[in-house]
Amino acid sequence: MNKDISEILLDENRLEQITVDISEQINSDYKGKSILIVGVLKGSFIFLADLMKKITADCTLDFIAVSSYGASTESSGHIRLTKDFSEDLTDRHVLIVEDILDTGNTLSYVKEYIFRKGAASVKICTLLDKPSRRTKPIYADYAGAVIEDFFVVGYGLDYDERYRNLPYVGILKEEVYQNQNKTKE
Repeated sequence: MNKDISEILLDENRLEQITVDISEQINSDYKGKSILIVGVLKGSFIFLADLMKKITADCTLDFIAVSSYGASTESSGHIRLTKDFSEDLTDRHVLIVEDILDTGNTLSYVKEYIFRKGAASVKICTLLDKPSRRTKPIYADYAGAVIEDFFVVGYGLDYDERYRNLPYVGILKEEVYQNQNKTKE
């Protein structure tokens, strides 16, 4: 089934190496500091879990959920907060962990929101960076892989809440979402 829906872009070995490389940078940058790691749900959860196991800095964890895609392959541009923080962010060093930095709309919103909550610093860590689609002036402090303008699924990334469970990141075949859109009509 997996071969029917996507072409592998990043296999399990490459994903493991990405988490090792990024965690080493984070451990160096945050040595002697306490950080609050914020996962952006739902897409970041697998990457976040693998990454966090390799972080040796003192850290705590929280989540935020925002939505801008719905059942589309294009961001709507309208950001909707669906789950707020449990932790107090005042004077905290916050590391946002996201699955993909695409247009930048979501991460711009989340970063500004965290600063409004009183964070001392905010950095962004993303598994995938797609700079060709950027519409906001935002960048990742830590990025696993820069990719072209493909719609990707797997390793937490979804299309219409499907395919998150793939153990790799794959380029979703166009006929998959075209066929799903036709069955919904």
